[in-house]
Amino acid sequence: MSLPAQPAPDSLAATGARAIAADRRGVRAWALWDWGSAAFNAVVTTFVFSTYLSSSYFIDPAIVAAAGDDDKNPALVAAKADNASLIGIALMIAGILVALLAPVLGQRSDGSGRRKLWLGINTGLVVLAMAAMFFVQGTPDYLVLGATLLAVGNVFFEFASVNYNAMLVQVSTRQTMGRVSGFGWGMGYVGGIVLLLVLLLGFIGLSSSPGPLGITTEGGLDIRLAVLASAVWFGVFAIPVLVRVPEIPASERRVKVGFFRSYAVLWGTLRGLWRGNRQVLLFLLSSAVFRDGLAGVFTFGAIIAAQVFGFSSTQVLYFAVAANVVAGISTIFAGRLDDRFGPKNVILVSLIGLVVAGLAVLVIGTAQLGFWIVGLVLCMFVGPVQSASRSFLARITPEGREGEIFGLYATTGRAVSFLAPGLFALFVALSGDTRLGILGIVLILLAGLVLMLPVKTAQVEIR
Repeated sequence: MSLPAQPAPDSLAATGARAIAADRRGVRAWALWDWGSAAFNAVVTTFVFSTYLSSSYFIDPAIVAAAGDDDKNPALVAAKADNASLIGIALMIAGILVALLAPVLGQRSDGSGRRKLWLGINTGLVVLAMAAMFFVQGTPDYLVLGATLLAVGNVFFEFASVNYNAMLVQVSTRQTMGRVSGFGWGMGYVGGIVLLLVLLLGFIGLSSSPGPLGITTEGGLDIRLAVLASAVWFGVFAIPVLVRVPEIPASERRVKVGFFRSYAVLWGTLRGLWRGNRQVLLFLLSSAVFRDGLAGVFTFGAIIAAQVFGFSSTQVLYFAVAANVVAGISTIFAGRLDDRFGPKNVILVSLIGLVVAGLAVLVIGTAQLGFWIVGLVLCMFVGPVQSASRSFLARITPEGREGEIFGLYATTGRAVSFLAPGLFALFVALSGDTRLGILGIVLILLAGLVLMLPVKTAQVEIR
């Protein structure tokens, strides 16, 4: 994998924060946070810990014993659906908390000269939440604790991402944002591959027997130790960006108001966008919707694989490795297309692909081969839409307003972050079938696609 080359500094990249770290080492250090974040995205929310919470460990042993080898046992199916619904509710609550707090935290970091500091603090809190997951033993009594830690990790991961995404303008120019953003997302997927292989070979094993380290599966100890190792992984690879990329200078635009007054300042920014460029608000709305759909894909994809298609924890990890390979390659390639054809075109094509693949999950039966095919097709489009969304906003953000606009990006994103978990939980609860939860996620992605169609690329003007 080649690192995106940086062109000679132009008048934009040579001034202010955009020139702080626009070099190869800065790009590499910045992208390593994405590499490390796979420990949370791939291991915790998608393939390992969420699957662990949805497993038979957290179902009444009497129900499991009565069901035996019958995966279609009504009591067992209902218990699995209840657990999946509980996880959805926990993540819905997390989304509401982020929506309430992100406006203040994102806005107050703008111009404060503490972007990197808050990235470090919030990343550290995510690592601590992951480490605490070690104490979630595989019994029904620990399901609430597990769901709570999953929600807490999601909250602080979103806060950290606000500052991290704003740093894109510090390590790229307007002409290379697509490549650099795609390289970062691609590094995240490659990091996920490496970490998942480490967990397979060292902790979980390649079959139902203990892995090479001989760790027992009793009480989910192998899974819990794997998540603990992932916490260390994230902590280590988060260090380079905190060391290599300099802190942004403090600005006179720093907001110095109280907590509740910050919401009035936020309202002023929204009014300024309404008067200056309503296309930006439309993009923020559309991206908020489809990004929540993507979060649903990450969180509930492995649950569907396990409960509907009968994937074991090890089989889920096999799929995860293949999925990360496909997503990493497609995201890096899409970054080049982003710079050439524009991020909006990448976003639209990716959303169409996601909607089609999501609907296919409903009609492919229960054969694992069908999920392998459709799931990998879906993974081709997940990374590109995320990377292109980040570069789209970075391109239209005026210099010196990155923290404010990316904070608003996070605010709008999390303001609707209860939709996908909520609709997933609703469809599962109404039907009693975990598979139909994907329909709620598809509806969210489709709504985001429709809202994105009229968006035009234009420079932000805040009056």
